Amino acid sequence: MTQQEALFKYILRLGDNALIHSHRLSEWCSNAPFLEEDLALTNLALDMIGRAQALLQYAGNVEGKGRTEDTLAYRRSERQYYNNLLVELPNTDFAYTIARLLFISAFEKEYYAALQKSADSTLAAIAAKTLKEIKYHFAHAHDWTIRLGMGTEESHQRIQNAVNDWWMYTSELFEMDETDDQLVKDGMVPDLKALYPAWLQTITDTLKAASLNMPVTGYMQTGSRKGIHTEHLGHLLSEMQYLQRAYPDAEW
Repeated sequence: MTQQEALFKYILRLGDNALIHSHRLSEWCSNAPFLEEDLALTNLALDMIGRAQALLQYAGNVEGKGRTEDTLAYRRSERQYYNNLLVELPNTDFAYTIARLLFISAFEKEYYAALQKSADSTLAAIAAKTLKEIKYHFAHAHDWTIRLGMGTEESHQRIQNAVNDWWMYTSELFEMDETDDQLVKDGMVPDLKALYPAWLQTITDTLKAASLNMPVTGYMQTGSRKGIHTEHLGHLLSEMQYLQRAYPDAEW
């Protein structure tokens, strides 16, 4: 695998994570528990859409085959997406959305801080801009986790259930393959495994502050590095890509 091929695939992974997570968050528009949170979740989704646009545009430039960010977003099939499984799963309820945001934003806070040091100037610039947004995303998830954990008996149980159920998908955040190994060696991306201790400490501290129990680590899900997904991604893409597929090359 050439460096160009490895970089293209890696950037796709980053862009896909932002794009699919943004879609899940956008599903709360007009459905959140109250108006302020409705606006907050929608704004988080917009942050991620902006990040996805920047990353997928850069991926198209690196690939050099004339594909744009729109082409990459709307004209790839399920097996050509490389987002983590965690971001594609249904929202279930508000507590599940918050627990997912906590796990992912705690990871991204460490990841994009490290990516700022990339030898690739474009990735470093995207990371610097993104990190400012992610710090807010984490603060939002952190505060809500504590609020739910320390709230009513029902809210406590709901956020604990969400933390327990999502846990099996978290190890995939730190998986590395030959693409990662090559780019780490070239100084272009951070070593994911090196980020795990800080992430785990952040999650441990947050759950403790919320009077929640750490999940028991057992079986861990995997597959997205090879384009293997849950059945939920196909349904999500059928909705997200409908207009482009129904009317190819349409312009406003």
